[in-house]
Amino acid sequence: MTERNSITDTALHTTETITLSPDATPDTAPMAEGQELYDEQVTASGPHRDRFNLRSYFAEPEIDRSIHPVDPWRWVETAPSTSDLGVAESLFTVGNGYLGVRGNPEEGRDSALNGTYVNGLHETWDIQHAEDAYGLARVGQSIINAPDAKTIRIYVDDEPLRVSVADLFYYERSLDFRDGVLRRSLEWRTPAGKRVLIDFTRMVSLTDRHLGIEEVSIVLPEDAAPVVLSSQILNRQDGQDEFGSASDPDRFVATEGAPQGSVNTGSDPRRADHFRSRVLLPLLQVDEGEKIKLGYRVANSGMTLAVGADHDFSTTNDFYISSVAQTDMAKVQYHVDARPGQKIVLTKYFSYHDSRRASVNELMDRVDRTLRRARKRGAGDYLEAQQAWLAEFWERADVEIPDQPELQQAVRWNMFQLIQSSARAEDLGISAKGVTGSGYAGHYFWDTEIYVMPFLTYTMPQVARNALRFRYQMLPKARDRASELDQCGALYPWRTINGEEASAYYAAGTAQYHIDADITYATVQYARASGDADFLFREAIDILVETARLWEDLGFFGVDGQFHIHGVTGPDEYTTVVNDNLFTNVMARYNMRVAAEWVERLREVEKSYFEEMVHRLNLRPEEPAEWRTAADAMCIPFDGERGIHPQDAHFLEREIWNKDRGQPKRPLLLHYHPLTIYRYQVIKQADVVLALFLRGSEFSEKLKRADFDYYDPLTTGDSSLSAVVQCILAAELGYDSHAQALFRHAVYVDLCNLHGNSADGLHIASCGGVWSALVFGFGGLRDYDGRWTINPMLPEGWGSMRYRVQLWGSRLQVEVRADEVELECDSPVAVGLEVWGQSVTVQEGEKLVVKRPQ
Repeated sequence: MTERNSITDTALHTTETITLSPDATPDTAPMAEGQELYDEQVTASGPHRDRFNLRSYFAEPEIDRSIHPVDPWRWVETAPSTSDLGVAESLFTVGNGYLGVRGNPEEGRDSALNGTYVNGLHETWDIQHAEDAYGLARVGQSIINAPDAKTIRIYVDDEPLRVSVADLFYYERSLDFRDGVLRRSLEWRTPAGKRVLIDFTRMVSLTDRHLGIEEVSIVLPEDAAPVVLSSQILNRQDGQDEFGSASDPDRFVATEGAPQGSVNTGSDPRRADHFRSRVLLPLLQVDEGEKIKLGYRVANSGMTLAVGADHDFSTTNDFYISSVAQTDMAKVQYHVDARPGQKIVLTKYFSYHDSRRASVNELMDRVDRTLRRARKRGAGDYLEAQQAWLAEFWERADVEIPDQPELQQAVRWNMFQLIQSSARAEDLGISAKGVTGSGYAGHYFWDTEIYVMPFLTYTMPQVARNALRFRYQMLPKARDRASELDQCGALYPWRTINGEEASAYYAAGTAQYHIDADITYATVQYARASGDADFLFREAIDILVETARLWEDLGFFGVDGQFHIHGVTGPDEYTTVVNDNLFTNVMARYNMRVAAEWVERLREVEKSYFEEMVHRLNLRPEEPAEWRTAADAMCIPFDGERGIHPQDAHFLEREIWNKDRGQPKRPLLLHYHPLTIYRYQVIKQADVVLALFLRGSEFSEKLKRADFDYYDPLTTGDSSLSAVVQCILAAELGYDSHAQALFRHAVYVDLCNLHGNSADGLHIASCGGVWSALVFGFGGLRDYDGRWTINPMLPEGWGSMRYRVQLWGSRLQVEVRADEVELECDSPVAVGLEVWGQSVTVQEGEKLVVKRPQ
């Protein structure tokens, strides 16, 4: 910690008094009879009659273990995927947050979506609204498929390897979480009866964000044959593949009413737009023998991209090389006269560089430098570096469940996907699908701040800082957006790539103003957990001030003296444009209070930074007091008759869902008109329940239980963001079997394709939520504004669970057992926290055991 930060140690841990809801007291431990009470509530008559039964919706996930064996450190398949190619491609993606390569076979065929993605590389178009209005989003944005450098086609006796029709005697594909390498091994009997042993490896480097490496090893143990390896770079976004067919058969399929310049290939809004016209304009093609490069400019966004590949080839067989570089294809071909038992090894290094400003020539130079460095170091050196990087990662972040091997495998897969989507994002955002697919058009949502950031904050704080700086850099456009909507301060876009609002449906998009508070929440959580006050004082204070200004301007004081916020949408997208949404009001209250708090701290401990901030933001002296006044008067809806918080001012006036005899087609958004959905008490994303978790110290255990019992049966499970939050509250309240069912659904969302769209990319926020469900739910960790508490609820049937978190630079290992918690600190700075209401301090090298109170 720097000397500057050490000045603010005490300030970082200062908390202000919060006015709690009726009967509220900070939680210490849940009620023991929780599960039985929940069972009574969800089967009761009256207000709970005819509601959704989540336990029937969350059917037990099923995995064919004959094909996907249990392995605590790998995801494995022992037979080629056939029916769910797209899902397998997503599951076997390798990436680093900047570059993502889907799990397509190297030989290029038998793919649902042959995708390679560079974070933030996108195309834009003018959105054409059927019925226009002032302030609607104007610029559509969609991630594009970068030229594919992973293809290495293999021919033996001029017969192509194609796994779906090949005569295979052995096959295994695995993704190893310890080195980030995708491996595939197979034994192929050619039509001529020749045995061919082939091993593939693929890695996207975590230590060099612009580099990927593939290796193919081929042996014919018994026979001689001509072998050709064709290593290619293909523009699959616009061009044709090597067989002259369209790379994406849906690319030019139009949908009625689609925005000009793009189409969506169906009615599912979760899918990406496709383009009617060319996206990548070719500028450079370079053929330098074994090194090939292609350069492009994106037609409308103006972004530039360069991709290149270089090769190392080794064999004792006779061979010759040919190469070519064309507009949408470049390739190097190795023609080998293979002799029995003589190995053929091809190592391919590929690199991507993109920019919003630099020329293609400049990017070509960068590609050259990356490839030159890679060939000099060699693949083995990068593999060792990657193994070391991931060993450090697992030392920081692993969650161990010793007696649950299937869950252990799934948990580590989810955590590995988190780091693949964020580790090297750096000056970029973390999209809803990471770099695993084109779903949600590659947009950044609130998913990052609420579901991914906690994991990064408590395990990889530097990565968390990078993600928050991305939001800070977006602030000027957020100011512009607020001004466009006639508001003060800054309004962050609901969905975006380039910082401009890209949600054409404002009711479920722009109206979700709560994203401002979500970003503030993640920023302050990071500052308090990491001790990095310097970041907040120098830069992120601007986020707090501008978002507080937005809330103070958006709301108003009613005749009842309360501060109201009208015309917004909360997290639940099945209930839009409402007044006094509970989640929004609770988070806006927090946003204004914490902004005032940090402005005052800055004035007290960093006067030079304070003066710079006042000048930079033109902050009036009375503004912090105005924020506090609004926050203290915030309307927090409460229904005294039911003893619950209404989701919004009129939510409880709506009818309970009765369509299709209470068993609707799911997900609702694909089967019912929005107006139909909006008329009912039916929930897509956990809304009130999320507020109960994020601002848990502001609600009593009694109110949490009442709210959870009411809203949990109404939540459809149509969003992958809900199960994890419901799991956390269910665990806190002692609803053990329900919490376990919710957790199993969450941990297998993608591995079992439970939402039917994993082929479009993985649900990265759900992956982050899995970590939160373990650490905050079963592990019981809470951050009450810099006061950390642990009140675990270990699931029945689990012998123990061990997790790690980093607080103020100190790594704390927490092992939870049925009646005790063991704490161990491996850093010089002692960690102070509360365990089951007991204040403890853990020193370096100390193992401290805290018994559950009787």
